[in-house]
This record gives sequence, C-alpha cells and structure tokens, in this order.
Amino acid sequence: MTAIWWIRRDLRLTDNPALQAALTADFVIPVFILDPAFSSQSLRRRNFLYEGLAALDKDLRAHGSYLVIRKGNPIDVLRNLFEETHAETILAEEDFTPHARKRDGLIAKVLPLQLIHGQTVHHPKHILKPDGRPYTIYTPYSKTWKAKLNGFKLLPTPVKIYTPDGIKSDNLPSHETNPLFPAGEQEALTRLEEFLHKRIYSYADDRNRMDLDGTSALSPYLRFGMLGLRQAVNAARQAISAARSAESKRGAEIWLNELIWREFYIQILYHFPHVSKGSFNAALANIPWRNNESEFAAWKDGRTGMPIVDAAMRQLKQTGWMHNRARMIVASFLVKDLLIDWRWGEKWFMENLLDGDPAANNGGWQWTAGTGTDAAPYFRIFNPVLQSAKFDPKGDYIRKWVPELGTLSAKEIHAPSDFEIKVNGYPEMPIVNREIVKERTLKAYSAAKQRIEHERK
Repeated sequence: MTAIWWIRRDLRLTDNPALQAALTADFVIPVFILDPAFSSQSLRRRNFLYEGLAALDKDLRAHGSYLVIRKGNPIDVLRNLFEETHAETILAEEDFTPHARKRDGLIAKVLPLQLIHGQTVHHPKHILKPDGRPYTIYTPYSKTWKAKLNGFKLLPTPVKIYTPDGIKSDNLPSHETNPLFPAGEQEALTRLEEFLHKRIYSYADDRNRMDLDGTSALSPYLRFGMLGLRQAVNAARQAISAARSAESKRGAEIWLNELIWREFYIQILYHFPHVSKGSFNAALANIPWRNNESEFAAWKDGRTGMPIVDAAMRQLKQTGWMHNRARMIVASFLVKDLLIDWRWGEKWFMENLLDGDPAANNGGWQWTAGTGTDAAPYFRIFNPVLQSAKFDPKGDYIRKWVPELGTLSAKEIHAPSDFEIKVNGYPEMPIVNREIVKERTLKAYSAAKQRIEHERK
C-alpha cells in the first residue's frame, strides 16, 4: 500500500499526526505542492517556506526518504501523482482557514483525501459552550481549553520512511535566507530549547519590553508547522511543573496563555469565516475612516514622527518580524490615531511578516480596532509616548531602528517634538496632533454604532 503525505503547514517529522497516519502504509510519498495561489503571498514568507522545504528534504533523506516537489493546482497535481504512483490514499494535516477548507472539500469529492487533526491541540469543534455554540470571549474559552487538556504524548520522529525511488520532482525556486530566522525544524527545536532554558521563567516581566530579548520569537516556525502547537504546549506544561518559584511558574503560565490565544483565533476564523473580510462586530462594520494615503505611506515607511511607531515599522520592513507589544502600538496608532481602516494594516502585515498567519493576524488587528470578538474596547486608545517610555525605558529599541535619534537622552527620545528638538532627517512633528485623536476617534466609532442602530429600526 502506498500513501501520499501531502505537506502543507506541517514542515516537521516530530509529532506529526498526518505523517504518523501515512506510516501505516508500506510506502510514503512526501509531497509539497507549489500552488500558484501562494505566489501572491509575501516574498519574504515564501523565501522562509522554500528554505524550510529544503531543510525538510534534508531531514527526510536522513530517514531514507526525500521530498517530492510539484507545481500546479493541488487537485490536478494530486490526481496525477495518485495515478502515477498507484497510491491508495492521501493524508494531510487539517487546515482551518476558509481557503483551505474550500480547497480540501473540493479535492475530497474526487480523491481519497483524509484530513488528520494536528495543527491545534484541540479541534475547533471540540471547545464549545454548554449550549454548543463557539466561544467568542478568550477567558472562558481558555478555561474550557485547559479543563479538556488531558495528558498527551508527543509522537516520535520515525526511524525510517520508505519512499519509492525515482518519483519526478520539480526544483525548489531559488530563495534567500533570513539570517535572523533560519528556517527548518531543527532550528525551531533549538530555539525552543534556548527559550525554555534562558527566558521562559522571566517571560511575565520581560515579554512586553521591546528593548529586551524576552519573547520566544517562535511565531514564524509555528506558522509553518516547523514546530507544532502540541510541542510548544507540552514544553510550556513541563516548564510549569519544573518551576521553582511562583514568579517562574507565572512566566511559563503566561506563555501557555499566549499559545492558547493562537488557538482561540484559529477557532474564531473556523466558526466565523466572515472575519477574514470584515468586522466581527456588525455595529462597527462601517466606521467612517479617514484613510489618508500619505499618512498610511508614512506609517508603512516608519516616518510618522512618533519614534516608537517608526522604530517598530522599520523593524518590520527590515526583518519581517515585530515585537508583539510593538504590533499593538503601531496598530492602535494606525486605526485610532490616524483613523485608517484596520484592514489596510492587516494587509500590510501579511505582506511583510514572516509569521503572517490569517487567523492570528486578523485576530490581533480586530482586537486593537475594537471590532473583533474578544476585543479591546473601541474607546481604548494607546498613548504611544507612554507605551514607549514604559516598555523601552532607555530608548534602546528606538535607537536601534531609528539611529538618527541615537544621541537623544532617555527622556527626549520618546517624543523629541515635546522638547522642540529638531533632528536632521527626522520629521519635526508627528503627522497627527494627539490632542484631537480621542474626540475624533470616538466620534467616528459612535457614528458607526448610530448608523447600525438606525438601520435596525
């Protein structure tokens, strides 16, 4: 019996339920399909994927197998490969995005595709309210999620994977390596171990500090399944058990909560696919945005005159990654200070982030905009100067990414214009007067709520 293991977002050999299911066959054909639909994705993310596929091929060869690369529409590629190899089944890890569900549904009608749960710890259908409806608030969701978290063992890396010789494979596209985030399962596991030994127990205090290396920075690896969520959750649970103080335990518990947030947003997208295109909260679906294109361009380029915003946006543009606290700050600035549609920011992030994930990215933006499920109140507006002073107290993060401000003091660097300091090459004033922000924003959000109330009458 021959099984096709269709790899999508699970570029790993360890704890891979779809691979384990395929191993019940005599022969396994690992295949990744270069879908033309993916060509519209971020070039930086594609490079990361291609490098990860090269690493996976190397790992497969060490286990007696190899990776088959095919280009084209998945349904056509799978049909041809199925007939060519006389396979009997196709196994793949279930993906929960609207695009994946539609694609897989069409394929399952004509080919024996088996979807194996493995992308999340709990399937989105299994964490529901007592009345059978999905959760839309994180806290009760996380309590149920934890209550149903029984002990589980990670699946081992297979010793041998038998793959028939001579199956035609296309070449991987040429790609560049991101030196800050080398791709591959082994790199992901190394980084996980480093985080567990060096930073997880101080995570509670350091995770919001943009000037410190206080986070796991594992999100790109989780995005492509080079590290599975089950592996990360298992590591968090072990760290909680091994903690030697209440504060250390708190750090590990908070990291576990962050992992649950990822799963929360996956199930939101699964149960409410319309959020991928618009607001979850219908009352805030028609906010009268300003959508000033020149201000949006300044935000993208990191030249708003607000140092912490500019530092974060430059970090994103140069590296493909941004600190999570910084993501909240720049999102709030775009949506609440500039009154620019959150979907503009969501799209820009997807074009630039290595870890650009449809569920997490959408959930984060709607949370900040106040339009989502478990969202920040729409009247909550971050003060970027106060956020900067609190989470980059000496200005080291700003100095790294906005070097023209490097000579300013720790007090001046967060808001040079407040001290009437002019720096050559940097905007003299922020592009928005923050004294008008709150009133303007609340007026716009109130207008949207009044409009929907009028339409319901």
